[in-house]
Amino acid sequence: AAFCGVVGYKPSYDRISRAGVLELAASFDHVGTFTRDLAGAEIVARALCLDWREVRTAAPKRLGVLAGTYLSRASDEGRAHFEATLERLAEAGFALVRLEALEDLEEVAARHVDTMAAEAWTYHQRWLPRFRHLYHEKTLALLDRGRSVPPEGVARGRQSSFELRQRFEGLMDRHGLDLWLSPAARGPAPKGLESTGDPIMNLPWSHAGLPTLALPAGTVASGLPMGLQVAGRFGQDEVLFAASRHLEGSLP
Repeated sequence: AAFCGVVGYKPSYDRISRAGVLELAASFDHVGTFTRDLAGAEIVARALCLDWREVRTAAPKRLGVLAGTYLSRASDEGRAHFEATLERLAEAGFALVRLEALEDLEEVAARHVDTMAAEAWTYHQRWLPRFRHLYHEKTLALLDRGRSVPPEGVARGRQSSFELRQRFEGLMDRHGLDLWLSPAARGPAPKGLESTGDPIMNLPWSHAGLPTLALPAGTVASGLPMGLQVAGRFGQDEVLFAASRHLEGSLP
């Protein structure tokens, strides 16, 4: 979404049914949407989310920013653009609270990928004898990694998901945060077709199953679009949309 200058919506885990979806990893798969604007994303969310409830909320006052190790993974260009976006939001009256709350990012990422790989192997191994030639080499590498992950590693990864969710929401409680803000991607879209980009900016939120929106946030000097990632509390997708409407007008 960020690479294309559109709105991306990833719901709380299992908030949108995954029935009929060809799985990658059942513990982390989400059905999300791409739309031209936030209003369009909310229309689709109302239709697809289970038990959607209309809410009204005041403008968010305190916005959490993951600093430290997590933010250091953004590119120099991406980090500079993110800081400029934060400055605009501060000038609009939003209070920004910087927290170095994910210093174990590499461990979280390793558990996430191990669990994803193991679940992908379990699901896809039945098709490999006949269709291996149709799988991308990167997917095959992931499946090969998953074959060697022990059951206790998968269990630890699944438990880690709940623990990270509790950590984020505990920080929101302690610091009075309404939302989390982060870069939607490390930087602008990479050149060429070899890669769809590094997912590290999205990974913690996907691992925790929290709802996120990627909002268009202007462009860098090259003219390529950038996005702002907004995350909320688990199961409170409606609040995420309502609060994000107040942010939208302050973005580039």
